[in-house]
Order: sequence, then C-alpha cells, then structure tokens
Amino acid sequence: MQPKELLYSKTHEWVRVQDNRATIGITDHAQSELGDIVFVELPNVGTKIQAGMPFGTVESIKTVSDLVAPISGEVIEVNSDLNETPELVNEDPYQRGWMLVIEMSNRSELDQLKNADEYEDFIRQR
Repeated sequence: MQPKELLYSKTHEWVRVQDNRATIGITDHAQSELGDIVFVELPNVGTKIQAGMPFGTVESIKTVSDLVAPISGEVIEVNSDLNETPELVNEDPYQRGWMLVIEMSNRSELDQLKNADEYEDFIRQR
C-alpha cells in the first residue's frame, strides 16, 4: 500500500506537499523494480526542474534510470545522505530515501498526479 498523504506520477515518483514546498522521491514499486540501488545522481540546490523532464538518475545493479520531475520548481534541498548510502532508497523510499525538496513554481501541476488509490490501480494494470 502506498502512503495516502502522497501524490504519485506515472513515472513512479512520489510528492509530499507542505505549503509551497514539495519533497520528491521514487516509489516503493520503482525501487523494487530497479533492484539494489548503488548510486543516485541529483541536481544541485538552485537548479530549476521542469515537470516531465529528467532531473537526475538512479543506478542499480540492473540498470540506470532517469528520474523524471513530477512537478516544476527550484531545488532548495538535496538528500546528501544518498551520496554515501544510496541503499536508503531501497530500505525506506518514503522517509529516509527522499531525494530532493523543491519550491514549487506551478501548484496546478499537482492536479496531474495520482492519489494513492489511483497509483495502486495504475501499477496493477501494468
């Protein structure tokens, strides 16, 4: 089950909204599909990310995958713990495995994301 308070993208990123800030990570489904994560490349603070565009990569023992921005904004914080312990994404994708925090530039983009039930249906249909 997905955490109910989060929103989800079709590319398997999650978003936790707090005021005009959004924390972003990848879903438990995504990390389990990727396998053991060995490296995460994230943008620097101050970088502007655009919804639907790659903002970094996650490398597992199986593959390298783009991280796709679910919403647009400016990066204001990056989870530097992932530099030394990228496996946090596997172990705790919704808490300690978060990737970045952005200042949202267009809150209406949140309307394009799925709630937990919709995301569950989406991954079941694949």
